[in-house]
Parts: sequence; C-alpha cells; structure tokens
Amino acid sequence: MRLEATNKSVGDIKADIRIVFVCDKNLKHRWIEERKLLEKLGFDGADESVCLLAQSGVLFVGVENTDDSESFRIGAAKAIGALKGLKFKTAAIGCYDKKSLVNSAAIIEGLLLGAYEFNAYKSKPKPFELERVIISRENYFDAKISESDLTAAIERAQIVCEAVNLARTLVNTIPEALTPVALADEAAKVAKNYGVDCSIYDEQFLAENNMGAFLAVSRASVKPPRLIHLSYKPKKAKKTVAIVGKGLTYDSGGLSLKPSDYMTTMKADMAGGAAAIAIIAAAARLKLPVAVHSIIGATENMIGGAAYKPDDVLTAKNGKTIEVRNTDAEGRLVLADCLCYAQDTIKEIDYLIDMATLTGACVVALGEYASGVMGHNDKLKTALLQAAEESGELAAVLPFNRHLKKLIKSEIADISNVSSTRYGGAITAALFLSEFVEEKNRDKWAHLDIAGPAYVEKAWGANPYGASGAGTRWIVRYLERIGA
Repeated sequence: MRLEATNKSVGDIKADIRIVFVCDKNLKHRWIEERKLLEKLGFDGADESVCLLAQSGVLFVGVENTDDSESFRIGAAKAIGALKGLKFKTAAIGCYDKKSLVNSAAIIEGLLLGAYEFNAYKSKPKPFELERVIISRENYFDAKISESDLTAAIERAQIVCEAVNLARTLVNTIPEALTPVALADEAAKVAKNYGVDCSIYDEQFLAENNMGAFLAVSRASVKPPRLIHLSYKPKKAKKTVAIVGKGLTYDSGGLSLKPSDYMTTMKADMAGGAAAIAIIAAAARLKLPVAVHSIIGATENMIGGAAYKPDDVLTAKNGKTIEVRNTDAEGRLVLADCLCYAQDTIKEIDYLIDMATLTGACVVALGEYASGVMGHNDKLKTALLQAAEESGELAAVLPFNRHLKKLIKSEIADISNVSSTRYGGAITAALFLSEFVEEKNRDKWAHLDIAGPAYVEKAWGANPYGASGAGTRWIVRYLERIGA
C-alpha cells in the first residue's frame, strides 16, 4: 500500500473511498454530509467504532479524544481492517491536527500498521485490494499544514512501520523455518540492505570467549546457536546505544519442560532479538545521529541427552557462577553472556538496553499490552517511559528493592537463575541480569520485559493477531530523542 500527500482538498480527491474521523458526537462538521443516515444507524462516533457507507463512498471512524494521538492511530488501523476483503483500490483522508502533525503522523502509522497481514502459511490468502491512500493537507481543525511536513511524516512512518512489520514477520515465522542460523541470515540481509556492519559468531566463538551460560542453553538443540552483532556507526554520532535482544527461536523449557498450553507461541521468544534487528534497520534508514549496536543471542532451548540440567552450575563470560534451578529460566542466561559481550566489545556505551520476552510474571503484573521497564537509573527509566508514550506503546516501571535481590542468592554458586519464591518474578529476573552489568554501566542500563505485548493471540489496538513488533517504535523514538 502506497501513501502520498496532496494539496487537493479531501472532497476533490478522486478515490474509491473516503475515510473520515468523527471527532464530535453531534456529527457536525463540513466533512460529514451523511449526519441523518448515521443517526438512523446509531453511529455516534464512539472510540474505535467504524461505519461504512459503501454507496456514499465514505468510511466513518469514531475518535472521542482528539488530544490522544493513539486514538487516531488505532482508528486508522480499524479503518484499514474494515476495508480488507473489499474491492476499494484507493482511499482519501485528511489531517486532524490542532497544532503539530502529531495526530496525522499517528494516522499514517495506523494505516501502515493496520495493513499488515501474515499469510505465509495460508494456501489461499485473500488479496489486500487497497493500493493507495492519498492524504490531503486539508485539516479538520483548520490549522495550516505544510506539504514538506506532511511528506516528511509519511516518509518517517513508512520507515518505522516497515521496521515494525519486519519484526512482526520474523516473530510470526514458524520455528522450523526461523532457526538461529536463519535468524542470523535475516540479520545479514538487513545489514546488506541498509549499510549496517554485521558479524555473526558460532558455537566455537562462544566457547573460546567463555560464554558458558549461553552455550549451556543451546546444548540440547540440533540447531546450532549464533551470536549476532549489527553495528550502525554514523559520523559524528551524539550517543552510542547497545541493544541486547533475546533470540530464543524456540523455547520448550528444556528439562523443566513447559506444559503444552504454554509451549504454543514460544516461537515468539525471539521477539526481543527481532526488535533489535528492526530498530537498527530503522535507525540506519532514518540516518539518526546515534551509533547503535544490536546484539542478539540466537538459540533454541530444547530437551535431549546433552541438555543442561537443574542443579548444574554454569560459568558466564564475566566469570560469575550460576546455579541452575530451572532450565525454563534460560533467556536470562543467554542475555547475561550477551550483556558481558556488549560491554567487552563496545568500549564507550552511553546506554545499554536489553529487550526480552523474559517472564510470564511481567504479564501477570502489567497485563498483555504493556512492557515492564526496570533498572537503577530513574532518569533513564523516565526517558524510556516518555518515548514509549510518544510512540504509542505502553510501558510501566517495576521497582527494584533490596528484599527481592536476596531471593536470587545461591548457597553453592554466586547467584541462582531463579528466585526462591514465585512472587516478583519479573523484577528478580531483571536483578539477575543486573549482576552482569559492570558497575561503570550500572546507571546506563535498562531492562525491558516485552513478554506481554510481543505476541497476543487476538487483534488489539493497531496490532493484528500474533506478533506486534513490540519495542520497535518505542526504541526508535527513544533514539530520536537522544539524537535530537
């Protein structure tokens, strides 16, 4: 689907369908000529509601809070969803901004995010007929919008949403196809396409670099692990950010085997790694003045004679020993070694962010739609929350405390990979990771647990069934903020 800007008024655009946001329940606006018919149909512009008047060639979308850009983003996605399966080829839409282009930018994102479909495994996928959306500079609220600003908003949204959809597709791909090696190949393609440096390391490299925790998780799989390091290094970079992504292309739980109901959807356990790849692609395409390193630990966690076991003690890259009490707490083991690698390899790091579908406990705490933010630096956490809000993603801070830290103490090793209690599991997992962050980087580090929104088995907001690309829009916005 192609988006383009025009100076024509909404009514003068030749298109098969017009999309109109209803921002007044009284249905009083020059763009709403079908007021009486809408009233008869009981349409009052309620949030996320849609009403298609096919004969009139208009699709109405309700938006109750015009100061909330997310309402416009979701509304645009709902509009595109309503047009799927229909024969409309072109659509026209206007702008909806009181001051800046915030709402219209959100609409553009919603159109692109809502158009995403994953049909790789459908024998007869239904074609998406809508080919072009024409966006008029004419504004519902009468504020003037420049052609250059609108064009720039479209270009940015296309780059960011293509990155989101890349992450979605990687996560949605079945684990038999997206093995650790295949994920590394996809990362290499991104690097080649967007001028990003790429290094990929095998199990021999992991062994030579004493990454015993990462290696242990991979041992039982017939699919070899890969450590992926993508680097975007613009000239005169204002900051350097390392993003460490969990890349478990499948997680059976290992010998601490998951129940079958919980094993389904575990292809999504590499969503942090997928987001890390997508983020660096967007950063390079947007030419952000921020150096970005995306480091992904790609492996499977399987069962077999070579599997690591509860009661094992592993040695991580930094020399710390880890008592294994649950092999289903594997993501933090992979991330521990990857965090060490990042700090050893990238000497000057301004921010160190890890992203992972790490714990079901985070979903219990925050629900399916929000990510958890953890770390030692309140200023950094606040900045990440602000970026999340601006991007349209949901996030909340889960606080550390000294009592939870005591729960990952081990009697036989330096640390245990799980807490001694079932409570506060998202926080204790983050506290475990904190043990692999050097003191000099303590206030530069943040942990993002995206287990809730990364993969949801129903459509929500501007997201379809399945993968959402969680973290991609969020961290791209954060990179824009620190590069401004």
